[in-house]
Amino acid sequence: MGTESIEASFLSIFALISFFIFLIVSKYSHIIKGGSLLDKDFLKPQAFHEVPVTRSGGIAVIISLSLFFYIYNLLYSEILYNYIFISYSVFVIGFLDDLRINIKPLTRLIIMIFLLFTFIYILPIKILNLDIPFLIPLMSNQIFSSIFVLLCFLFVINGANLIDGFNGLLAINLIIVNIVLAYINISNGNLEFSILIISQIIILFSFLLFNFPGAKIFLGDSGAYTMGALIGLNTIITNNLNPNISSFFFCTLLFYLFFEVFFSFLRKLLQKKSPIHPDDKHLHMLSFYKISSRFGKNKGNYLNSIIINLFYLILIMPGLYLSYDPQLSRYWFFILLLVYLIIYSRLYRFTKN
Repeated sequence: MGTESIEASFLSIFALISFFIFLIVSKYSHIIKGGSLLDKDFLKPQAFHEVPVTRSGGIAVIISLSLFFYIYNLLYSEILYNYIFISYSVFVIGFLDDLRINIKPLTRLIIMIFLLFTFIYILPIKILNLDIPFLIPLMSNQIFSSIFVLLCFLFVINGANLIDGFNGLLAINLIIVNIVLAYINISNGNLEFSILIISQIIILFSFLLFNFPGAKIFLGDSGAYTMGALIGLNTIITNNLNPNISSFFFCTLLFYLFFEVFFSFLRKLLQKKSPIHPDDKHLHMLSFYKISSRFGKNKGNYLNSIIINLFYLILIMPGLYLSYDPQLSRYWFFILLLVYLIIYSRLYRFTKN
């Protein structure tokens, strides 16, 4: 049996096991700490469940990942230290919040910054391909490089957690991103790394079966943090493995996760609000209000996820075509930010009226 057949068989078996992991976790996680993982908040704007739903998706994610890391080591005799340390550290931070252990948002952010910076600096995790000329000499300094990578992780991780409010919104977005990354790596012969990305697509699809259109399980902070961190790491490594592709294309690929956090931070500062406390003025919330005004709250939940991700997919496809041209990739990235602002302003006026 050839290597490709072994890998295909492994991924098929892994998909089946991952499904049952999510099935078991969704069914029995209510017993953890007296039901602390159950989401019983039916009054929040994005609450569409009428019975408690467990926020234990992160547990199923980390169990599935652990199994994959072990089998990957058996197949390739390689321990994925970067993925293991990053995913487990952010999982623990998010899981404490899922258990309703009271940690202030600022304290949680400080802990995340400390752990991520430590692993980024020690491992190290670097961005080798960069289309910003004035930053290139600075990236040779390990402290500056580690801080830059840290900021990239923070934007993506918090962006993932920020949009994780509607059934399928985050999972579908991450599936699209990972499929694009897998396509790039397979096209350029990085087959071993592609297996790692495909395994995460499998985990996300397994979760989606229990979350969309109706939710039997939520990712929770632990799941959103973990999958957000992995998508950041996938993108950095793909960028490093494919220097022929403009780094601005990867900015385009993650623009929704990144700009949602960046714009929200600036907006709250201008509105004299705390930038670390949530509100209901994010793009996905405004689009939901518009969609639900026509289709109702329950349909608006999953339709919102479909429509946002459909628009996202349409917007990034030209970026993939332009990905080998740094200048055009840069222009397209800024065009996407402008499109975001235009859509946001129109939705904001609608909800205000």
